[in-house]
Amino acid sequence: MPTVLALETSCDESAAAIVRDSTVLASAVASQVEEHARWGGVVPEIASRRHVEALPQLIERVCAESGVAVAEVDAIAATVAPGLVGALLVASVSGRTLARLHAKPFIGVHHLEGHLCSVQLGDPLPPGAYLVLLVSGGHTELVKVEAPGRYERLGRSHDDAAGEAFDKVARLLGLGYPGGPAIQAAAEHGDPHRFALPKGRVSRPEGGFHPYDFSFSGLKTAMLRQVRALEGEAEAGGAALPVTDLAASFEQVVAEVLVERSCRCAADYGLGTLVLVGGVAANRRLRSLLQQRCAAIGLQWRVAPLAYCTDNAAMVGVAAAQRLAMGLDSPLALGVAARLPLGEAQRLYETPAAF
Repeated sequence: MPTVLALETSCDESAAAIVRDSTVLASAVASQVEEHARWGGVVPEIASRRHVEALPQLIERVCAESGVAVAEVDAIAATVAPGLVGALLVASVSGRTLARLHAKPFIGVHHLEGHLCSVQLGDPLPPGAYLVLLVSGGHTELVKVEAPGRYERLGRSHDDAAGEAFDKVARLLGLGYPGGPAIQAAAEHGDPHRFALPKGRVSRPEGGFHPYDFSFSGLKTAMLRQVRALEGEAEAGGAALPVTDLAASFEQVVAEVLVERSCRCAADYGLGTLVLVGGVAANRRLRSLLQQRCAAIGLQWRVAPLAYCTDNAAMVGVAAAQRLAMGLDSPLALGVAARLPLGEAQRLYETPAAF
């Protein structure tokens, strides 16, 4: 069982972990949420600076907690794509430097592959291929997983990711950043069925709709119009803006769209297990609805452990351990990339370096 030191700095969380196979020996995350909340979103330059400050301490911490020194690990891994280039460079340069100093293999990891692997940190998966609903601040995708490294995208968002939609609607409702937790807290005491909101669909050029794809732009527009109308009524002497009901209605329709299309995709492709991962997988309404719908139609379901839904290094370590078990590592000349489709993750292990 390989032991991996893994690093993650793709956006606004600095993280380090030591993982042995699918067991987390130590994991530490330094969040920048409070600092970026002042600006209503992630400021790339600030994120990069905070990664530089935090990462060395996080590495020292996980080594101390696990009792495993850097010189004792079998490989060193870092997220190298996709993400904010300046942020990615912090973990990438740190990981490659440590790998050279200690003569260890370096494993460059695709961020989405890390999320796909996060479910392995929880209950064992049933055998065979399965469908993953990956929902985060930057990605909303349906991915068929046949085996480690063998992925097929079956559905995607054509505009905002679900997490991005949460952030924008939270800002519209004056709930702050990040939007996911803020909307969940407000929605807890709201009526999820008070406002009828659209379940956006994506048209096909030849007619009809993409059955497994997502679009949240129309939903955001509908929320904007609803809020403006209610604000006009309030100015005319009506009731105050019903923020809790608006938040609950928005959260409900997003959860329904994600679960309905995911379950349909799994059934159409004959996949018996549906897996939920990514930052938005922490949403209680989404988790509950997924559990109910899967139970109703006889689908097995798994959700990434709550601690590993948002960006973390433990999931990166699991992905790296899988690649290492396949006999793969990355050239030390490998750089970073802001964009890289999951289907091209194999490029991270080719020589010469892909970028």
